[in-house]
Order: sequence, then C-alpha cells, then structure tokens
Amino acid sequence: MADSRAGPVGRVAIFGGTHGNELSGVCLVKHWLANGGELHRDGVEVTPFITNPRAVQKRTRYVDCDLNRAFSADCLSRVETEDTSYEVVRAQEINRLFGPKGTNEAYDLIFDLHNTTSNMGGTLVMENSEDDFVIQMCHYIKKALAPGSCPVLLIDHPVLKYATTRSVAKHPLGVEVGPQPNGVVRADILDKMRTIIKHALDFVKLFNEGREFPPCEIEVYRISEKIYYPRNEDGEITAIIHQHVQDQDWQQLNPGDPVFATFDGETIPYEGDCTVYPIFINEAAYYEQNHAFTTTRKVQLAAKGVQVSRPTASHAVV
Repeated sequence: MADSRAGPVGRVAIFGGTHGNELSGVCLVKHWLANGGELHRDGVEVTPFITNPRAVQKRTRYVDCDLNRAFSADCLSRVETEDTSYEVVRAQEINRLFGPKGTNEAYDLIFDLHNTTSNMGGTLVMENSEDDFVIQMCHYIKKALAPGSCPVLLIDHPVLKYATTRSVAKHPLGVEVGPQPNGVVRADILDKMRTIIKHALDFVKLFNEGREFPPCEIEVYRISEKIYYPRNEDGEITAIIHQHVQDQDWQQLNPGDPVFATFDGETIPYEGDCTVYPIFINEAAYYEQNHAFTTTRKVQLAAKGVQVSRPTASHAVV
C-alpha cells in the first residue's frame, strides 16, 4: 500500500460550545483563550473557538436549531432574512472564518468538543472512512491512551450522516466524552477530553516534523440505525431503556435481548437480525427526537502510511 504524502498541518481549530450546555468543551476553550500555552506546537497555528456563544450564555443545546446539523450546502448558501435562524447565520459565519467548506482555503483540522449524558467514555468521531490522516491520528491516540478504552465512531452512513460544525475543515474529528449531565462539568470527563486533545496535537507535531506513520488498521463502530422509544397514540413514551441496556454503550446487543421495559413491567426485546453495539443510550438531548439509542456495527478501517512532504509555499496544507 503506497504512502500518502502531503504538506504540513498549518492551521488547527478547537471548537467548544457547539452545544451550549456541554460544558467540558466550553470550559476548556475558554481556558485556552485566556491561557493557551498547552496548545502550542511549533509550526502550528491552534485556534480555540466558542462556536455557539448565545447557546453557551443560555446554557442550552441551541437557540433556534442544532448548530451541529446546520452545515449542509443548503444552510451555508441560504440568503439571510429576518426569519433565518441564529444557528444558520452562525454556521455561515463559521464557514467564512474556518472554510469555506470543501476548498483549499479551509482549515486543515478541526476538533469539535462534545459531551454526552450517555456512558460512552472518550470517543473519537470520524466522518470519512477514507481519510488516511484522521485514521492514523485515531490510531495514534488509541495507542497513547492504552490500555484505556478510546472507541472510534464512524458516521458515514448515507442517511444518518449529518452536516457537522467541524465538517468545514479538510480533516474533521469529533471528541465526544461522557457520561456528563447537561449544564454540569465533571473533572474526570474534562480531563479525559483534555488528554485526547494533547495526544492529537502531539500527533500533528510529529507528523509536521517528518515522522513516518506506517500503514495501520483500527477497529471502528460504524453507525447503523436509530432506535426509537415506544409511544402511544398521544405521543407519550410507554417504555424506557431496560436496566440491562442502560449504561452499556459499546456492549453487544443481540436479537431477543431485552431493550425496553414498559411501565407495566413488561420487557420488549431487540428485534434486529444481528449483533449490534448501541451508543448514545438514553441521551438526554435526543428525547425531543424520540431517539432512544443508535446501533453500530464493528468494522476494520485500513489507512495508508502518511508522511509530510516539505512545502514549496509557506502555508502548504494537508
């Protein structure tokens, strides 16, 4: 397998507050804006950035609509009117600052920091199964955190994939850490997020210095299906996550296993046709969508070796 060579990573952004009530990223970015010494890596411009300041001020997920779904071509090209949602206007501003999306002028790399109320630990979220650079970075981070767990979620599903804030960059990577209640910050969760970013920036530094990263493989969990709560004709939930599934993110769920428990004490089994691995189990933010959890399936991703090629211009990018 041939190596992939490209110029050094020159511009990196770290987004916090895409959801204003996910406080680990908000607190870290605010800290780094005041004192960003720990982000410094020679030859790399690292920009911490609060993405949704109004939502952060209100301590809410969003103001009008989810900013992390507002980076589609339609949203980014929409003509602003007095009725345009705040998040769509903000998405266009972010695209101007860190993009434009899909162009050579876009930032090389964006980390987008998120919290979940689900028991997902420290998760890396990939958007493209063919991005050798991001696969190699995930491989490096996972090795650096071993023997601790660092699952990788791949969201390249043709229907379930969404237009994320970080998708403005050439290489986007989400960092999702939980469990943490909305509007709360926990020291252990914040520290885990901070450590992931440290290792990610170390990888960028080593890449820019010329280290060769040989071909590698990583195990990832590819997003598969959304599972919804049972509801009655009035739209009220009639069953909750079964106790044997609660907090079991990344664990096997087999056909016939209990998945919901009704308020009458009955068990509803999983009706899928194969073993899956649920994530975002009982995520608080997804109740408004009737979304109980998401299933994933394990796959292996292979990456070519990557190594920097020296630029001919001062700001060549990956």
